[in-house]
Amino acid sequence: MSKKAPIVAELGRPETPEETAARKAEFSKTYRSSQTFRNLIAALIITVAVVAIVIFGVPRGERVDAPPIDVARIAADVESSMERPVLVPDTADFWRVNAAALEPGATPVWKVTLAPAGEDERGFITVAQAFDADADWAPQLLNGFAATDTMQIDGFEWNVYDLPNNTDNNVTYALGTQAGDDYVLLYGARSPDSTAELAESLIPQLEEIDEAR
Repeated sequence: MSKKAPIVAELGRPETPEETAARKAEFSKTYRSSQTFRNLIAALIITVAVVAIVIFGVPRGERVDAPPIDVARIAADVESSMERPVLVPDTADFWRVNAAALEPGATPVWKVTLAPAGEDERGFITVAQAFDADADWAPQLLNGFAATDTMQIDGFEWNVYDLPNNTDNNVTYALGTQAGDDYVLLYGARSPDSTAELAESLIPQLEEIDEAR
């Protein structure tokens, strides 16, 4: 005796083979969808866990400050190669050295860039000694601007460059003077008084360069 198909309450009669197949297919589709959603949630949880481990679990050391730049040592090498004295600014307690290097080229230039060490001070000054150069060289570093005035500092005549605030290299003020065969330019974004004080501190070395001509 063949087994009769059960009567489905919603239909009030037995399912046809096609309806049975359709019901099973719908069930499988719903089951797969639920599994996909569960898998998505599980993957999201795993991703969040990995990110948390990276952020909180990886040890991080203390930030190490860059070692101070030994300007005197670098300057000694430059003096040896250029066979003449070069400027070594006295940083004392006010300045820190951000860079010091000899820039090669048609006119080699020894540069020392200074910035205030104090947290409340802003700006910078670069001391540039251009070898075998004169005042005509200075506009190359000053966006083409020429001197606007002159002033005397301890027997040296300095060209004054009062620049607009919108220069490409953020330079707003500069002082330049001839020392022997070299042209010395102090340029940056500090006040005229601050720049003049630095210039005055370089006078003994400028005199040495002048005498070495």
